[in-house]
Amino acid sequence: MFARIVWLVLRKDFTVEVRSLEIAYTTVFFAISCVLVFAFALVQEGRAPEGGAAGILWVAIAFAGTLALGRTFERERQSDTLRALLLAPAARPAIYVGKLLGIVALLLAAELLLVPLVAFLFQAPLLVRPGWLATVLLTGTIGFAAVGTLFAAMLVRARSRDVLLPVLLYPITVPVIIAGVRGTAALLQPEFDPGIIHFWLALLVCFDVVFVTLALWTFEPLMTD
Repeated sequence: MFARIVWLVLRKDFTVEVRSLEIAYTTVFFAISCVLVFAFALVQEGRAPEGGAAGILWVAIAFAGTLALGRTFERERQSDTLRALLLAPAARPAIYVGKLLGIVALLLAAELLLVPLVAFLFQAPLLVRPGWLATVLLTGTIGFAAVGTLFAAMLVRARSRDVLLPVLLYPITVPVIIAGVRGTAALLQPEFDPGIIHFWLALLVCFDVVFVTLALWTFEPLMTD
């Protein structure tokens, strides 16, 4: 039953987004614009700053993720569908997981465009080790989205939600972003050291487990209040 509710919530979000593509277009456009601004500011005479690609990639992911979270739950507020979901005879943690998976899927789709763009503009070998990079991006995205989904749902009725979301989100997700940046930067080094990657991946997995567990535990009381 839990998995079925997760699938229904995810399918509902996917169907609505496929029909409009509003959030997908906005998120991708904003992320690409962010990367282009950094490229025009930092790339001088065709030479990109050494070691900046990892940080710029994760800054674009964080900013685009914040925009996607705000727009997703703004749609729920306007249609009043979140209230309907909460009134439905369904486990609220399952509703949270369905919303989380939708956000993660949206961010991963944006990252499919961001990675080659950053690699091209900043002359970074991001695609040399695609398996490791995909693992780092996936674990980091889950940690970021786990906190963001909880806060975005909690602030859906607040008037100043657009201001409060980044204020609450960034201080808590900074460790995830730092670990993602360091893990991605380690993949760009000429001498590949699996031990360093394993360390940052283990740290990201720990963050994912802690954030998802706490969100599942607190989602129902927070939404009830």
